[in-house]
Amino acid sequence: MQRQRVQSGAPWEEKAGYCRAIRAGDHVYVTGTVALDPGGVVHAPGDGHRQARRCLEIIEEAITKLGASREHIVRTRMYVTDISRWEEFGRAHAEFFGEHRPATTMVQAGLIGEEFLIEIEADAVVG
Repeated sequence: MQRQRVQSGAPWEEKAGYCRAIRAGDHVYVTGTVALDPGGVVHAPGDGHRQARRCLEIIEEAITKLGASREHIVRTRMYVTDISRWEEFGRAHAEFFGEHRPATTMVQAGLIGEEFLIEIEADAVVG
C-alpha cells in the first residue's frame, strides 16, 4: 500500500520523528495538532474557541495536500487542558464541520506547552 506524508514544519516533528498527516490508501490520519501561527507562535493565547478553530484549519491544510477535505473527516479527538471550557471548544468544532459532523471525543489532558488549551487529532476516509 502506498503512503503519502505531509510535514507542517512544527518544531516537534523532527525531534519526535513524526509527520503532520499520513495517507494510507483511502485513510488519512492527522497527528495531534496545536494552535500555531505560520511563524510558529502560539495562536490566540487564552482563547479556546480561536485555538480550536486554528487547530482545525491546520488539519484541513494538511489533509488537502493528501487529496481529502473536511467532509472526509470521520473522527476527531480533542484534548483540552480545562474540560469546563468544553462549550467554546465544541462551538468551534460545530462551526467548522457544519452538517458534516464526525464522531468525536473530548478529554482533559496535559499538552506540550501550558499556553496551548487544545490539541486535536483527526481521521478521514477518502473515496
